[in-house]
Parts: sequence; C-alpha cells; structure tokens
Amino acid sequence: MYPIDLSGKHALVLGVANHRSLAWAIAQSLHKAGASLCLTYAGERLQKGVEELAATIPGTLVLPCDVSDDAQIDAVAKALGPKWGSIEMLVHGVAFANKEDLEGSFVATSREGFRTALEVSAYSLVNVTHRVLPLLEKQGGAIVSLTYLAAERAVPSYNVMGSAKAVLEQATRQMAYELGPKNIRVNAVSAGPVSTLAARGIKGFVGMHKDHAERAALKRNITQEEVGKAALFLLSDLSSGVTGEVLYVDAGYRIMGV
Repeated sequence: MYPIDLSGKHALVLGVANHRSLAWAIAQSLHKAGASLCLTYAGERLQKGVEELAATIPGTLVLPCDVSDDAQIDAVAKALGPKWGSIEMLVHGVAFANKEDLEGSFVATSREGFRTALEVSAYSLVNVTHRVLPLLEKQGGAIVSLTYLAAERAVPSYNVMGSAKAVLEQATRQMAYELGPKNIRVNAVSAGPVSTLAARGIKGFVGMHKDHAERAALKRNITQEEVGKAALFLLSDLSSGVTGEVLYVDAGYRIMGV
C-alpha cells in the first residue's frame, strides 16, 4: 500500500473552466491528497465559475491568468512566491482554437488561427513553466499537461488542435530532458473523449463519444475522475522515475487495431 500524501505541497492549476473540466478533476484529486491549490481563470467570463468551485475547497487561491499575456503569468508567480515560497506541481489544462478552424477544412486554417491554437494550447506550457521556474526548482516537482490522441492520428474536426497537441507532446519530452537535472519531471495525460466545455465545441463530438465506447478495450468511456487519479499519480512521488511520457487514459481505445 502506497498512500499519497501531498500535505505541505503546492499546485498551480491552469485551465479550470467549470465543474466538468479535466483540470478541475485533477485539482480535486490533489486536494484529497492534501495539496494546497491555486486555480487560475482567463477573463471575467470564467471568473465567477472558477471562484465558486474554489470556494468548495477551503484555502484555495484564485488568480487571473490569460496565458497569452506574459504580464498576467508573471503576476501569478509574483503573488505565489510570498504566499507559498515554492511550487511543487503545475497542471496545464489550457487549450483553445477558433471555432471556424475546428469546423472548416484543415488546409484552410488561417495563419492567425494556427498561431492562436499553438500559442494558447502548446507554447503556454513552455512559457508558463519558464516564468514560474524559480518557484518550481526550489523543491523540485512535477508538471502535467493534457493532450489527446489527435496528436498522432487524424481525427475529424480536431484539425489545428491536433497540431497543437503534437507540439505539446514534443515540448513535454524536450522539457523533461532540460528540467531533469533540476529534479522536475514533465509528463502528459492523453485522455479519451469526455464531455467537457472544450470537447462539446468539436463538431461530431457526440458520435465520437459513442464510437469510442464501442471500440475501446474496456467497452466504455472514461470519467473525469479517472483522469484526475492518473494525473495524481504523475504528480506524486509514486511516479518518481517517470518523465517525458504520455500516459493514455482512454479505456484502451489506442491499442485497438479495428
């Protein structure tokens, strides 16, 4: 038996949009293990919802952080330094692409649309890590991001977001190599389709969700809680020898040949 105790450790969680968010499921798992949390939100539209979720976990901090704005990222680091002293866990659950770039033809993706998707969904992992690194390297720690099978396969209507996830996975490996000497591990969770706010923005998601359950080895879809538990493993000392990896939490969909 290996109980996970994260008491005294701190987790910065990016990407919570509502109670269905995978980032929220991860935050809940970390809380149950004893970690202190800081949730961020991007824009006033999401502020109230994130604050209401944070209120269910006493002591949780809430800060604004639009990952396309370096000043806001720096402000988060500046605020957490005096409060926490260090960050041991970073959860990157941020992803965005323009609706027209998900619904149209991939080859018609605009230059600006491609740039936006990669900047928000992939570059932000690199940039946020760089800007909070002085806090991360104090005690060493772990970083987890959220990816999807479209990073390595063609998925209808996922379009430029698949390109962004491919970059995210490469960044995971490159960062794992570079940050390893600082005792910082970097991994990603590739989750199967879950009915989140982001997923419902993908054309044909309902059919994709049904097809996944029929084809997966376990003959079902996954839950947010399963993603939360997998991320907890990667963020805890139970995975102390694991870095640069993509952990598939998809009920065995990826292994199937047909």
